[in-house]
Order: sequence, then structure tokens, then C-alpha cells
Amino acid sequence: MPTVEEHQRDVSALLAPLAHREPELLHWSNAPPASLYDRVLARELLNLIDLPPFDNSQMDGYAVRARDVVAGTALAVAPRVAAGHPGPPIIAGTAVPIMTGAPMPSGADAVIPIEEATPDRFLPEGAGQAVSFTSLVPSGTFVRRRASDLAAGEVLLAAGTRLGPAQWGVIAASGITEVELVPQTRVLVLSTGDELVRVGDALGSGQVYDANGTSLALALTQSGALVDAVIVAPDDAARVHELIAGHDVDLIMSTGGVSKGAYEVVRDVFEELGVDFVSVAMQPGGPQGLGIAQLAHGAVPVVAFPGNPVSALVSFEIFLRPVLRRLHGLAPWRPTAELPLVEPLDSPAAKYQVRRGRINAEGEVELVGGPGSHLIHSYAASTVLVHVPAGVSHLDAGATVEVWRIDD
Repeated sequence: MPTVEEHQRDVSALLAPLAHREPELLHWSNAPPASLYDRVLARELLNLIDLPPFDNSQMDGYAVRARDVVAGTALAVAPRVAAGHPGPPIIAGTAVPIMTGAPMPSGADAVIPIEEATPDRFLPEGAGQAVSFTSLVPSGTFVRRRASDLAAGEVLLAAGTRLGPAQWGVIAASGITEVELVPQTRVLVLSTGDELVRVGDALGSGQVYDANGTSLALALTQSGALVDAVIVAPDDAARVHELIAGHDVDLIMSTGGVSKGAYEVVRDVFEELGVDFVSVAMQPGGPQGLGIAQLAHGAVPVVAFPGNPVSALVSFEIFLRPVLRRLHGLAPWRPTAELPLVEPLDSPAAKYQVRRGRINAEGEVELVGGPGSHLIHSYAASTVLVHVPAGVSHLDAGATVEVWRIDD
């Protein structure tokens, strides 16, 4: 019976070749925004243009030559300059009404906010207007200098950068249209069992709605993977072969059919194709499958989890999530803490037990639901996974346990 640590190493070794794939070249400007978030740069980006690309005003006000501003002396008002509309060079002894972001007129070296001018509002344009200021202004006041954020040719973002709103914003500001990204792992999700019905279809006698396909597809997405399809398959080996044929993916992840019952369709299909099935010393999630399946269209890694919803999710968290996130350049492990238990806990000494819980206002761990692998609502109501190592059969209230935060 492999330990949790041994099976973690085996999963990591199985998927290690995926780390050597070529970067994905993405023409990103027309991509759906949801497909861009949390991607990771495979190679550094160099800035294409100065940011900002020209001197511009930081305020609504007047662009002036600082040496022309004398307290109590009026300056003639020149034509306005709006954002996106460069104006002519400044004339000595004049003040140019300028809007935030507008290009600085050549020769002007400072901006005085409209609130510090007399009058303190922009008047309709016309001849003969004048404006005065109450104080002197140093050169450079409220001017955003060209390249003051970043010069052209400098490193915009380093390889390995996780791309969020600000990072994509600066990519857009630089005018970059193509980026090389860490490739996503394409995963086929196979949820098996005659008892499973897709949400929206009618339940028959003895049937349940498929929860695994939905929860694991979202868990994969959160781990940086690309879900090719979610297939709900019956306990029919021939039908499973038909359903998985033609899917060009990097990984098949299945749930159900991995134990030693009379209807173990995943085991029936994949064992003869080269996948091994073992019982890991863990509760829930003991039965596991792992290996390379030699399919008609090529060799594909397979990771097979049990079918009960909690077993499947816990298996994903322990074995697959860290590997996938590391492959995609994301932080592999959940935030962890060592916290005291509110209540006593019993665990099978020979197994690594994972319970569900939440942290109360006092910073203690309250268990949510029992150890049963079917308690999906209890899992949904939890904020942490509670880890009890093998060799521990009982913990008293107040004992410290390791928890993983799952409420992100």
C-alpha cells in the first residue's frame, strides 16, 4: 500500500515530461478576457515604446513656462489643448489651458492646477482672456515626463510572471500583440458510472446527478489547465473506448471505477492499456490509478480517482493540483497553518486522513461533517482541509493540526 508521499511523487514523475513543451504563442488582443487571467509568461517581454510616450499633463490646469509665472501678474490665455490633440509650441508670456493626459506644448515645463488659478475655472474660448496665479511654480510641476514609467527596450515583464489585470494592462500599454505563455495542460475529464446523470436530465431510480465533472473541471481550470471535455460515461468498457477516442489531450483524469468491485469500468478499460491501480494509505481517496495509456492515437497519461465526490476532490487536492499548478508556473501549495482543534478527532492509524473543517473566530478548527466520502455539502461548507498523518489514531480537543486553506 503506497503512502501519500509515494503516490505524490509518482504523479509528479508521470507528468514531468509536460514541463518541456514549447511555449504557447498567443495573439492575445482578440482573446476572451477570461482566457487571459492567471496565465504565466514563458519568456520575458521587452517594452516597445516609452511609457508614457510623451510629456503630458498630470492635472487639468494651465501649461506654462515656469519663469513666466510671477505672483499677481496675468498671462494671456492661449488656445486649449485636449488629451489626444497636440497643440502648438507655447508662446512666451502665455498660459495654455490643458487637460489631464494632454501632450505638453513644446517649451512649457510646468502645469498649474485650475484650482490655483484666477479665475479658477475654464472660460469659453475667446480673444482677450487672461489668467493669474498666486504663487511661483517650479519647473516640472505636475508634468508626467516621457519614459518616467519605463523606457522603450527595458524589461517590461520577466519570464515566469503571473498575468493579472495590471500585467495585461501594461502589455496593452506597450502595444505588444503577441506573448509566449506557459502552455496549458489539456485535460479530458471522464466521470463514470451507470448511476450518473447530467444535471438537467431526469433522474431515474437509483441514479444521482454527476457532481464530479463540474467540480473537477473547475478545479482544473483553477490550476491553469484547459478542460477539453467533460464526459459522463456508463459502466460499459466499449462505450468508454468510443467516448475517449479522438480526444487529443495531454492528460485523462477519471473518477469512479477504480476499486475492486464487479463494475470497475475505468480499471477494465485502462489496466490493459498500461495503467496501474493501487490502494494508497489515505482516507478518503484510497483507490487510485496512474500510468500511461497506449491509445490508438498515442500514449496519454492517466490519473484515475475514486468516484465519491469528496474522495475525488481530496485526491485532486493532494495528488494532482500541486503538480498542475507547478507545471503552469503557479504557486503549487495551498496556504497552510497549524491550528488547534475545537473537538477530539479519531482517525485510522494506518492511513493519512483528510477531514474538512472551518476556522472559527478564535482561530480554532471546527470539523465540518464526518469522514464519509459522500458528504459533498460538508465539503462545500468548509474553508480548510484538516490533515491527520498516518500513525495518529486520536487527537484531543486543543491538539494542533495542519490545515490547508481552500476558501480562495
